[in-house]
Amino acid sequence: MGFALAALYLVCHGMALTVSGQASLPSFLFLTAAPLMACIACLWRVRRDGLMSGWLAPVIAMLLWAGGMAATMYQEIGRGNVDALSAFSMLLYVLYGVPIVLALARARQERWYANLIDASLAALLGALFSVQTFWYAHLDVIDGTGLAGLRLMFDAENAFIAAFALLRFLGAEHPSRREFFGAMSLFTGVYFIVASLINHFTSDIAFGAYVDLLIDVPFLVLILVALRPATTAAPRVSRRLVRVVRAGRPLILPLCLLVVSALVLEHHPELAVVGFIAATVGVGARSTLQQVGLLERQEALDVMARQDALTGVANRRRFDQVLSEEWQRAQRGNHVLALLLIDVDRFKQFNDRHGHPLGDRCLQSVASLLSACAERSTDLVARYGGEEFAVVVPLTPRDGVLALAERMRAAVAASSSSSQLPPVTISIGVAFASDVAGDQPDALVAAADAALYAAKHGGRDRVALHAPASALSAAHSRS
Repeated sequence: MGFALAALYLVCHGMALTVSGQASLPSFLFLTAAPLMACIACLWRVRRDGLMSGWLAPVIAMLLWAGGMAATMYQEIGRGNVDALSAFSMLLYVLYGVPIVLALARARQERWYANLIDASLAALLGALFSVQTFWYAHLDVIDGTGLAGLRLMFDAENAFIAAFALLRFLGAEHPSRREFFGAMSLFTGVYFIVASLINHFTSDIAFGAYVDLLIDVPFLVLILVALRPATTAAPRVSRRLVRVVRAGRPLILPLCLLVVSALVLEHHPELAVVGFIAATVGVGARSTLQQVGLLERQEALDVMARQDALTGVANRRRFDQVLSEEWQRAQRGNHVLALLLIDVDRFKQFNDRHGHPLGDRCLQSVASLLSACAERSTDLVARYGGEEFAVVVPLTPRDGVLALAERMRAAVAASSSSSQLPPVTISIGVAFASDVAGDQPDALVAAADAALYAAKHGGRDRVALHAPASALSAAHSRS
């Protein structure tokens, strides 16, 4: 149906050229209407897919192009300053590509400062395009040499946009992004071919000829692809290509800016220098910010690797690492090292009675209370597994360790009266490295676990201290 309507539009345009006595005016109307209809189709996609879908860029581009054609029409029918309007219309044709380049350079989720850099480069790109367009128009008025320069600029811009649109399409993973870049690739590719044919082979033919039908084609193509139903199937894309495109995407705007700056170097060297500097600074700033983002993500991953997702305290991996380090330090320097193993009493019954969501909240509350009690930066509170927690306490006297354990037990017991959660208690087993035999930290864990077992069987909600083997032997001898 869509292809039939597009063909009908071309037929109507051709008939208007045939039957009209003044063919240029109706042809201009068709040539202006085509980008405006494409603008409406893209605006519909913005409404359907959202403002950040990328479709706003072709909306702006089509308005600029339609404005250029309207200015050309006004010029051709002799109702204005021919030279000024010629330069103005050419400028609008050139500027149509700026929003598309900006859309191709942007990522789907970009930080605000990256968007600000891209927008600044795009604004400077538009300014340099303006300078270059008016310079070529000025040359054409003086000696007729500006037209060749305009053709070169149009060719470079159109080829550049089409190539990068194709590259973004090939490297797009998300279905909606791949659909957008596919639409831009098809449109800009057809536009490049048609514009090259018009500019190089039919530029001497006035508007109102059948060759005008070619100009409709890119916009009709854009309408057709914009009105297609959305696709949800995940595309199969080379991961290497995806990485290459992601890495090279930030270079699109600076590269385009460098090319245009090189074009204006001969007649506006000061502006060319501004363009060169802006492109260099833009790449450098983006690279720096990207590196900062990578470091932040790496730090976040490091935290995730060390932190229990539910409770926010250290995880088992971090506990094993710290315990091993503190054990070796204690062995080398004969320092005090204590380990507390903590178990939430009757947690299975708590979960069965109140449900897992409330059980998770209970564990979070206990972890928070334990962390609040362990005030020293050298103390480590970790989730040992399930409803069990562990606290590594280095360089603390025995009385201080036992006081800490009792403070933790009392804090959890006292919270039951003030918390909205059902009451819970904890049992704590305490062991000191100096009281265990063995050269590995597993011996300390086993001793603390034995003390925890004693606390559980002694009535729960209490602290039990592991007795060293020598003390047990002496007590047995006295008995």
